[in-house]
Amino acid sequence: MKRIAVFASGGGTDFQSIIDENLREKFCEISCLIASKDGIGAIERARNYGISVGVFSKKDYPDLEKLYSELTYFLNMNGVDYVVLAGWLKIIPESFVKTFSDRIINIHPSLIPAFCGAGYYGLKVHSAVLEYGAKVSGCTVHFVNEIPDGGAIIAQAAVEVKEGDTAETLQSRVLEQEHKLLPYCVKKLCQGKIKKTDRKVVIEE
Repeated sequence: MKRIAVFASGGGTDFQSIIDENLREKFCEISCLIASKDGIGAIERARNYGISVGVFSKKDYPDLEKLYSELTYFLNMNGVDYVVLAGWLKIIPESFVKTFSDRIINIHPSLIPAFCGAGYYGLKVHSAVLEYGAKVSGCTVHFVNEIPDGGAIIAQAAVEVKEGDTAETLQSRVLEQEHKLLPYCVKKLCQGKIKKTDRKVVIEE
């Protein structure tokens, strides 16, 4: 059975969705949670389920390459097959992406290629959607490459933008879809049912 590491920087609701689905149907071993700092909600969620935690805070490392070098060692020591970014707000260097080529996936709260890339995260994404006047938004699970939000798309889920929406209400509805889409993609990845050829991705049922 494949082993995953989940990376989180906040409350960890996407992380929780993977835990819950894996409890319903065991499809992976959640080897560890990687947290970007102490005191975040995702850490408490991990401890509630006996999942080990590694904290890799920017303040503890002289540079990004050193942080990700030690993180790579940590993941290899834990036998991690796949990395799942579930609200991870740190920059990921190209060296790390190459080490785990086609083994890192991310959830982004928009329909890529719209409202994505550097600077688009959290409520900023939903605010931008509303300011632009878009009628549809949603979420995207994609492979990670050296370009922020630039990797091959695995799956997407659409959400209608409603009259009177705020960034918070739109975020809430998008999160509902994230909590379905991310565990589905993690499950298919761990079952070997995601096939990638260049930018084309096929999910086998």
